[in-house]
This record gives sequence, C-alpha cells and structure tokens, in this order.
Amino acid sequence: MELVTRIKSAVRILLKGDPKKNERNPIPAITPEEVAEIKQFFPREKFFIFGHARSGTTLLMRLSRLHPEVHCNYQAHFFTRQPLLKSLVNTPEAVEWLTRKSNRWNQGRDLSPLVLRAAADFIMERDAAREGKLIVGDKSPSSTIHGQAVRDMHAVYPDAKLVYIVRDGRDVLISERFRNFVEESKFLSAEDERIIEDLRGDQTPFTNGTRSIFTETFVRRVAKGWVSNLQETEDEGRRLFGENYFGMRYEDLLSTPFEEMSKLWKFLGVKKINKSLDKDIKAEMASNPDEEWQAKRNGGIASFLPKGQAGNWQRLFTEKDKSIFKEVAGDMLIKWKYERDGGW
Repeated sequence: MELVTRIKSAVRILLKGDPKKNERNPIPAITPEEVAEIKQFFPREKFFIFGHARSGTTLLMRLSRLHPEVHCNYQAHFFTRQPLLKSLVNTPEAVEWLTRKSNRWNQGRDLSPLVLRAAADFIMERDAAREGKLIVGDKSPSSTIHGQAVRDMHAVYPDAKLVYIVRDGRDVLISERFRNFVEESKFLSAEDERIIEDLRGDQTPFTNGTRSIFTETFVRRVAKGWVSNLQETEDEGRRLFGENYFGMRYEDLLSTPFEEMSKLWKFLGVKKINKSLDKDIKAEMASNPDEEWQAKRNGGIASFLPKGQAGNWQRLFTEKDKSIFKEVAGDMLIKWKYERDGGW
C-alpha cells in the first residue's frame, strides 16, 4: 500500500506540480538570456527615479520628460511601496501555476520574473509609445523600503538605470511636516494638533527660535528614515548597478538646472541635448503644482512655508531641533556635503 501511495503521489506531482505550501519559493532573478528575449518585445531603455519623500523626485520627473527622447511618469511603485510589483506572483498558488511541470511554456523554470518584467514593461512602454519617446522611466519615492527596493528592482531590471536624488534632510523634515499639516493627516497626535492651532493663531514664535513646529518623536523618526534611505540606497545602488547608478542633489538641481539635467540626460543615453531646453527647464521650474495644490487644500498653513526652496530649515529649526537632528543624522549631512563638520 505504501508503494502504491508513493506512486500516486509522484504521478500527482508530475501532473499538477508540488502540493501547495504556506509560502512560495523565493522569486528568482531574471536571467541575462531572459532580458535579451523580453527586449525583443519591449525594446525601450528603462530608468527608475528613487528618493526619499519630499526630496524633489516630482520636479526631476517633470524636467526629465522635457527632452524629446525621454518619457517619465510617476508612482507606479513597482519596487518602493507595498504591495509591490512582485505581489502579482508572490503566492504559493502563483508559483505552483508558473512552475507546474505540465506547463510546457515554462521550460522547467519559474516564469515569475518574466511575468513581472512583462507587466512593468507594458505599463511603461504603452505610455512612451503614445508620447513617441524612446527612453522611459518611473519615479516613485522610496521612503520606507530603502535598500530592498534597489534589490527588488535589480532582480527584474538588471539592465535598467537607477537615478537617486537626495535633499538636505533638514528641509525634507520641514517639507514632510507641512505636508502632514496641510493634509491634516490621520496620524497627527494631540500635540501635533495643538501645534497646528497655535501656528494658525500666531506664527512669530515658530520663526524666531522660540517654538518648534516638531515633536521630538517626529524629528527622530524622519531623520532616522532619511539616514537609512541614503545609506542603503547609495550602497546598494553602487553595488548592484555600478555605472548605471546616478546620484544627484536636489540643491544642485535648483542652482544649476540645465547643467544637472544635461548630466542626467547623457546618463540616460539621449543622442542630443539642444540648448533650447534651458528655456523649457526654467519655464517648468517656475511652476509648482504641489504648492498650488497645498494652497487650495489648506492655504493658511501652506502659505507659511515657501515651497521647493533650499535652506528653509535655517529659519524654522530651534536649537533643540538642531541638536536632535545632528545626533541622528549629522554624519550623513557631512557625507553628502551639506555641512563640513558638526559645527552648524
């Protein structure tokens, strides 16, 4: 009887695949051969813009697509926010289907990486084809997953280019704070609500160093996340993508936009950069859709902070804010040349 049971089990596995498990096997990375095959169907070059939230990813997206060869859209969150692209195949049922021995399409290999790549390629190339562009990318802020986002991207797009934009963490802190205030986030604490009410009543204490717009908990949480994001993304980006990794600073983009965009476009592989694009860049930077949206949403709070500028922290940080941020993220400010030392 035991022999018969084993034979029946073997036949069942042969026909239907292995029995269902509570967890799927790890999703394999796409192979060079599979990349070459899929590029026959989706030939456009791909890039992805990462960056901590409130670091200029949206501006960079808007500027990058000014070039006649480049298209970029935003927040597909293929690799940067749950449930992620891999959720399409990240179940035991999916792996059983895609690896089933009776499935003659899989050639004995898990089809998962091809499914993921084909889905993302189609989403991006459909848009690019409508625009008549040859290079296409997605911008999605990477504020919580950090290095894992880079690893997940590389598993599906080892041939793509990764662009990473960094902004002074102190200005990131302020911008994120006011975003939460304007949106009246459901995560605001009672102390946060008191700060908002006081800010509406009299802004003076918040601009002369007397009163902080932050709670200590908020400063530590955002500063820690900013450090982790920079450290992990930079390390993994350089390790996995090498010459296909491009890091830049938001502040440099503000001060020398045409020069910075020319570097980026060359990195993306455009054939020509016309000097007339300088005018287009200036016109695009003169508009600020995010500022307009915030003004409509909550004008009283939004008007307190000039949007998109560098150095807002200098008029809004209290000495305590500086001390906490320096403790958590001072070394990272020096690494990215926002400060020479800890004497700020």
